[in-house]
Amino acid sequence: MFEYFYNEIFRKTIISFGTLFNNIEIQKTDSNGDVSSIIKVPLAYGPTQKFLARINQQADLNSPTAMTLPRMSFEFTGVTYDPSRKVTTTQRFLQKDSSDGTKTRKAYMPVPYTMQFELSIMTKLNDDALQIVEQILPYFQPQFNLTVELASNIQEKKDIPIILENITMIDDYEGDYTTRRVLTYTLRFSAKTYLFGPIPDVSTDLIKRATIAVGAGDPSNQRELTYTQTPRAIKNYTGNVLTSLSEDIAATDILLKVDDASGITKDTYLDINQEEVYVRLVSGNNITVDRGVDGTTVKSHLKGDSVKSITASDDALIEFGDDFGFSGSAS
Repeated sequence: MFEYFYNEIFRKTIISFGTLFNNIEIQKTDSNGDVSSIIKVPLAYGPTQKFLARINQQADLNSPTAMTLPRMSFEFTGVTYDPSRKVTTTQRFLQKDSSDGTKTRKAYMPVPYTMQFELSIMTKLNDDALQIVEQILPYFQPQFNLTVELASNIQEKKDIPIILENITMIDDYEGDYTTRRVLTYTLRFSAKTYLFGPIPDVSTDLIKRATIAVGAGDPSNQRELTYTQTPRAIKNYTGNVLTSLSEDIAATDILLKVDDASGITKDTYLDINQEEVYVRLVSGNNITVDRGVDGTTVKSHLKGDSVKSITASDDALIEFGDDFGFSGSAS
């Protein structure tokens, strides 16, 4: 049931969340109202208690090893399943591989989960905290959409709503009034992300070649017969157009007239509006064919409709979920 895969979705969502807050600044002004200094607020990943413990362990403001304020930290605190965004679990979609446009990958629809985050703002001065908070809150009403590429191998990008759930503030002095003060704002967010399962190459799901060995003839004089089947495309994938119909054809016609049959040979397959035909004979610009090969629908076609080839290049592009035929040989 289980197999190894790692799409790094949690990691990507955590990093993307952190990048929202990594360019926040506070400004100090002098008595004339002019900006005297600009401080970029450092951001780190980790629990708030970790940073508060470091501050408490080194309370001397003059010590070079004391943690400087203001600063911010964020932490991933939990994850829950979100049934309100559930879709059909058996529904799948196909996507070209970003590393190789000739390959196709399939994936089941992703599973919705909600990740919880806490952003902590730690300052010494209340004005510093207010500057930071005011740079954050206007963007959340109460959500901000963040675009994240969740599955890189299929280039699947989704908008992840980041929702501001609540804000709390702690402004306490511990011990006497000589103890260093830390003003802490805690902003709690939820991120509505999606989790993908394994995303295999669809070529691994198609039988590219099947060989059956059977015994034939009298048991005393038996030989082995090997029969090989290879999937064959029944429609054109490459877009290669050979010619066009020069006249309308009805569903009962087996003689097709085309503008130029020089690129068509007998014993080959053609695609006309997703009807597969087998070429029996080519005479000038007239083609005798078998209609509706491999269960494709026989239908009328109009003058000017494209006549496309079906070749080995199309065989290589058969997509998962498509119908296909077989070309066999015995030896």
